[in-house]
Amino acid sequence: MYKPIVGITMGDPASIGPEIALKALLDARVQDICRPILVGDAVVFQQIISRLQLPIAIHAVEQVSEARFTAGEADVLDLKNTDLSKITFGEISAEAGNASFEAVTKVIDLALKGELDATVTGPINKKSVNEAGHHFAGHTEIYAHYTQTKKYAMLLVEENMKVIHVSTHVSLRQACDLVKKDRIVEVTELLHQGLVSLGENNLKIGIAGLNPHAGDSGLFGTEDDEEIVPAVEEARKRGYDVEGPVPADTLFSKAATGYYGGIVAMYHDQGHIPFKLTGFKWNAEKKQMDSVKGVNITMGLPIIRTSVDHGTAFEIAGKGVASPDAMILAIESAVQLARNK
Repeated sequence: MYKPIVGITMGDPASIGPEIALKALLDARVQDICRPILVGDAVVFQQIISRLQLPIAIHAVEQVSEARFTAGEADVLDLKNTDLSKITFGEISAEAGNASFEAVTKVIDLALKGELDATVTGPINKKSVNEAGHHFAGHTEIYAHYTQTKKYAMLLVEENMKVIHVSTHVSLRQACDLVKKDRIVEVTELLHQGLVSLGENNLKIGIAGLNPHAGDSGLFGTEDDEEIVPAVEEARKRGYDVEGPVPADTLFSKAATGYYGGIVAMYHDQGHIPFKLTGFKWNAEKKQMDSVKGVNITMGLPIIRTSVDHGTAFEIAGKGVASPDAMILAIESAVQLARNK
């Protein structure tokens, strides 16, 4: 079976990013399905290996073509852009932000040139990236900018829960203003494309209401009737199997059972909260996550980008307890997208 070349960024070097990337490469499933290459600074990965005594060796390269893709060895496209003396685990810094940002722009460039079949990103800290002078709200916006993509959306995937968003990193006030017919139709089309690319058979899409009870015929807001209903009608005209607007408190409970192939959320937290309730398992006794699952896919790009759907987890960085589950799932999704492209 075809094994695509997958570029995996280290994420913020002060975070769990390098740790989960290396742990993912130690999983036989990853080696079986793709040819992975880490992108970042080799000294960052070596520090993690030494600190955590991971059974893997670094093979630093300057070109993708130099990678050996050998089990027990991590090929690292070495950017040589990190001064470890300026970085402390769990702390925000411009040094860490710049290193993580440059890893992202590097995989984008390599993918656009065709040297990578897919890209997977480790977690970055938005504050650190902005302190380094790179003013972006997150990965999605970085990818859109450097690929010159105008129509894109965030798709979250975890088992039955597949959620795309009308808006993401804006204020709640702005999010309400962005609920417009054309944008809803646009992300519905992107969701349909994503479901097909992931090989899903259930293409039924549920579209969330914005207001409580989807506005209840205008009693609790007019956006549902004025923007979402026309969007649903237009999507049906274009041949999509859609239902909505469905009150969000009903929509997500049905989605969790697999009733919908995917759902359209109107704003960031409307989609993220139920999604993370599905994939994130908190251990109250240990005061840490037992498991963090969920994949973030940027739809609409000319290249493939998936990511873990969790943050930098600064509180456990460097401690060796970070779970690679989400990274492995992100790699698996990237491979599936690459094979179906």
